[in-house]
Amino acid sequence: MTETLRAYVSRTPAGGWRIEGTRVSLDSVVHEFLDGESPEGIVEHYPRLALDQVYGAIAFYLSHQAEVDAYLKEQDALWNQGRAESESRNASLLKRLREAKRGGRVAPDS
Repeated sequence: MTETLRAYVSRTPAGGWRIEGTRVSLDSVVHEFLDGESPEGIVEHYPRLALDQVYGAIAFYLSHQAEVDAYLKEQDALWNQGRAESESRNASLLKRLREAKRGGRVAPDS
């Protein structure tokens, strides 16, 4: 009897990774795994995933660790760049919101 191996992770056209058949990113599973979450705990956080999908994603990560780690580092850099650009574009609004949160008086935009 020949058994076909199931693919647990697939690459998106944009270059990211998803858990096969879902919209859950490999990033999400890997971050939880690296934070010490158990596969069962990850399934609790992502109920659309089956336990075998989480184990498959972790196995994929462990066998492609250097490539996935480089991808995650790149994603973090893009996230930080986007955040900095957003804060720069919205500096006035963010200042007013932070002042309001502190209970200070909010000055209108000039």
